[in-house]
Amino acid sequence: WFIMSNASKSRAVIIGITEFHPRSGGSGTTLPPRKSVKHDIKRLHRVLSSLGFAVSLYTDISGNEIREIYQRESKKPQGDCFISILSSHGEEGIIYDFYGEPVLLRDLYDLISPHNSPALAGIPKLFFIQACRGSKLDEGTELQTDSAPLHISAFSHIDFLPRDTVVMFASSEGYAAFNNPLGSFFLKALYDLLSGSEKDLELTQLLTRLAYRVAYNFESNGKNAGCKEMPCYITNLTRELYPFRR
Repeated sequence: WFIMSNASKSRAVIIGITEFHPRSGGSGTTLPPRKSVKHDIKRLHRVLSSLGFAVSLYTDISGNEIREIYQRESKKPQGDCFISILSSHGEEGIIYDFYGEPVLLRDLYDLISPHNSPALAGIPKLFFIQACRGSKLDEGTELQTDSAPLHISAFSHIDFLPRDTVVMFASSEGYAAFNNPLGSFFLKALYDLLSGSEKDLELTQLLTRLAYRVAYNFESNGKNAGCKEMPCYITNLTRELYPFRR
């Protein structure tokens, strides 16, 4: 197992898209705003900073800017762990930028893979992604979903996962993820866990607690009344990890 101990600060990147403004003549999709994202990202910036991470926070940026951020991060000195939190509208394998244009997750994974980022080789990389992965509703405050029209195929993004990487999604494949005016249930539950004693748990235990909280403590109302949300994660880590223990 592995407890973080590197003298360098571990790094975290938080990217939240709150508004979508397609460029004139561009290929962007018109999408509803997500004002509640600001609550999520401010909370997570605060708690990750308190846990000793060097946190960079970005809002309402283009796909090129997002890719440039990962390129810069891939070259910086790294601590024991790299955290990435993304919040936007999305589809399977995609998030949308400020212009409503798709950003492929596989491109972001590739930028921090060992062949592009020797600094991150062997360093655990954790993604938390608040975005729909489709438009299906899990039927099992007024709410909005983080979905967009499904017109791009990017299902192969999981095949591009770099070594030593964990990706946790707010919803299961093909399903919507929810927001309300105070933020997303998924990212609020993550904040609550990192603010409590659960932060000392081994990573897979922490992610299981996170999935449980969202799956069993959340139920939508409004036009999607009674719908549930089931987070899930994929990983190719081969060791236990305690990324938030201090």
